Amino acid sequence: MPFELQPVLTGDLIELRPLRADDFPALFAVASDPLIWEQHPEPDRCTEPVFRRFFSGAIDSGGAFVVIDRRDGRMIGSSRYAEHDEAKSVIEIGWTFLARSHWGGAYNGEMKRLMLDHAFRFVDHVVFVVGERNFRSQKAVEKIGGVREGTRTEPDGRVSVVFRISRPGPFAVSPVTG
Repeated sequence: MPFELQPVLTGDLIELRPLRADDFPALFAVASDPLIWEQHPEPDRCTEPVFRRFFSGAIDSGGAFVVIDRRDGRMIGSSRYAEHDEAKSVIEIGWTFLARSHWGGAYNGEMKRLMLDHAFRFVDHVVFVVGERNFRSQKAVEKIGGVREGTRTEPDGRVSVVFRISRPGPFAVSPVTG
């Protein structure tokens, strides 16, 4: 069964739905907060030209979502699937941001749980690639169970930290008991 990159995923707090071209104004209104990007490798993503490039990449990816707060219907962020490798049974979740009003609570956890649950229907592993100085996002990935695998150098020379979460299963090997 092929990986469905843009399903509608609904939780108690949020709904993830496929990103559309007409979402730009509302999503840029969220992304224009410079504090969202202060630890990000591209801290000027809060500017319209840089965010427009990010948004175009998200549309072209075919795996991007907007995050909707179910309480009031407001758009509060975005995330996406990318780099699906069927042979290695892995996909990446990333390019995630949320409005600061939704930091530190259950929103990111629910978003990632929805995305992980969906991904594990198709793959055995999910990776997260986070900028080496983006400590806030690294902690968020660790909070949802991400295990740091190491670092990699991106094509543009930036260093990123790679985390992995593997599908839980009845035959998973415990790192403690072997």
